[in-house]
Amino acid sequence: MTCPVPKDQQPLNEYIELKEAFFYRWAKLARSQYLRMLLFMWLGFTIIFSPVAMSIESPSRHLWQFICVASIGGSVGLILPVLLLLSGWSHVKQRLDSAKIFYEESGWYDGQIWEKPEADLAKDRLLVTYEIKPVMTRLQKTLLGIIGFLVLGFGTLNIFS
Repeated sequence: MTCPVPKDQQPLNEYIELKEAFFYRWAKLARSQYLRMLLFMWLGFTIIFSPVAMSIESPSRHLWQFICVASIGGSVGLILPVLLLLSGWSHVKQRLDSAKIFYEESGWYDGQIWEKPEADLAKDRLLVTYEIKPVMTRLQKTLLGIIGFLVLGFGTLNIFS
């Protein structure tokens, strides 16, 4: 039986497109590259948030408080792209893991459901286990790390206040 799902809506093709997309492929980078990318994003958000931090704490009088506030702002900003990465990878994981696939033939009004053959389902679930779950675990750990950094930042801010 041939797959009636349009090529761009087939879970395997969605996975390939996601892992090759400029933004979403960051989650599959080597550990050092991934951490470097996170650091650069965090620094960017920290710099963007610095004017707000200056309005809260004067860097000339309270340097450490200013650094803490700017770092907290950078961390809050970093949560958004990580959540976006997590959302995209989670969507593809759900599509690959599911035995039934919802698809649209030509528009929003003609949705259909196709049940995957057992062999396709088994291949897709292997892909989820060995390719997508490690990415999801990495992103979840990253999110927990950012939250931990936020807690540390707020704790440090309270100590200096």
